[in-house]
Amino acid sequence: MPRTHVFHPTRGPKYTAKDEPATTGELRIEQVKSEIGHPQRLRLTLKSIGLRHHQAVIIKQDSPSLRGQLRQVRHLVKVTPAEE
Repeated sequence: MPRTHVFHPTRGPKYTAKDEPATTGELRIEQVKSEIGHPQRLRLTLKSIGLRHHQAVIIKQDSPSLRGQLRQVRHLVKVTPAEE
């Protein structure tokens, strides 16, 4: 179940989208907020996904492990299906 409560009023979205099951396609992941001011754990998650800086865009194969990483940083990234 997605988290809808935010502990800090200026961090994170007011509402989060429902989790979608992993598919066999590719995802376009764009970092929309900076990692500055966030815990080290979130910074390391962004680095392991492959996002190095603000407004970076990568395309990765969808998998359950990637979905878990994206769930942790869902307030910092925008995920859309990749166009072929």
